[in-house]
Amino acid sequence: MSAPEHDLDDLDRRILNTLQVDASHNNTELAVLVHVSAPTCLRRVKHLTETGVIARQVVIVAPEKIGARLTAIVEISLDVQAVERMDAFELLVAGEAAVMQCYRVAPGPDFVLVVQIADMPAYNALAHRLFTSHANVRNVKAYFSTFRSKFETRIAV
Repeated sequence: MSAPEHDLDDLDRRILNTLQVDASHNNTELAVLVHVSAPTCLRRVKHLTETGVIARQVVIVAPEKIGARLTAIVEISLDVQAVERMDAFELLVAGEAAVMQCYRVAPGPDFVLVVQIADMPAYNALAHRLFTSHANVRNVKAYFSTFRSKFETRIAV
């Protein structure tokens, strides 16, 4: 069962929109940007964090600047779709640093992965570790990005 939707007021939305653009603002700067007092801002951010609306604050790294130039979107179909087998596959890919995102999907394949990796030899090694030697993987279909026209982490609130 999913968590109930959080009722966001206008101030919550201003805080979230501002932080999604740049989470490096300290509380005083953020308060000025969203037009509230610093204590009010701090209290709201704390509440948004405690209720899970703000899941975490991170730095977004440019993959090409650190040698992870290849992006692959990979569809995986398992041979057996029993819950424990799907959970086991999720656990396997969760331990792989190059797997940036993993989704169970329907209809179609069982999983879609977003992989960020150095190059094709590195992808082939990853594919061997995760898909070829994994007995329950029936089908793998990979798409390799030739150009990223949009990348966004911000959710409209």
